[in-house]
Amino acid sequence: MNVAVVGANGQIGKQVVGFLKDDGHTPRAIVRKEEQVQSFEQEGVEAALVDLEGTVEQISNGLKGADAVVFSAGSGGSTGSDKTLLIDLDGAVKTMEAAKEAGIERFIIVSALQAHHRENWNDSLKPYYVAKHFADRALEESGLTYTIIRPGGLLNEEGTGKVSAAENLERGSIPREDVARTIVASLTEPSAYNKGFDLISGSTGIEEAVKNV
Repeated sequence: MNVAVVGANGQIGKQVVGFLKDDGHTPRAIVRKEEQVQSFEQEGVEAALVDLEGTVEQISNGLKGADAVVFSAGSGGSTGSDKTLLIDLDGAVKTMEAAKEAGIERFIIVSALQAHHRENWNDSLKPYYVAKHFADRALEESGLTYTIIRPGGLLNEEGTGKVSAAENLERGSIPREDVARTIVASLTEPSAYNKGFDLISGSTGIEEAVKNV
């Protein structure tokens, strides 16, 4: 599949691009800086410059020709709540609209553990959870063939290849590498279509966990 990875320069996005290549897919890095485009192109990865604060049409132009979209973009921890709304919420929703405009049906989004239950939100990250919650709801109602992956606390450790994936899980953490591998495993797994699930480290192999969500 040709897969547009929105937020490809992020810590999860970069790994998704690599694993897509390893699995025989063709990734396209959707990034926001010209130097990031050049960096991916030097590695032999097609890249497109897209501003998520731009128009739906501009985003759609960056996605055209893709068979699927992975949305792993985020405003980051150093920005204010305004950017969280503009990127994590409105940027995500505009990307969904752009995917439909470009004739793309498959859409995977990276959310946050328990984003679907307000009572379980982290008080110190409420604007972030609001953005994730409503972006996820918009995706569920979009008509796209979606998968919502809600990882726990993200770690910069080597992945174990073992996870726990279910609609509701207790708080936990997971290496970013295992999140990226789960995204790629979910891409063509029908069991993951039109589903959302929490994801933390566990004892089940990633492909098996995705088949059983």
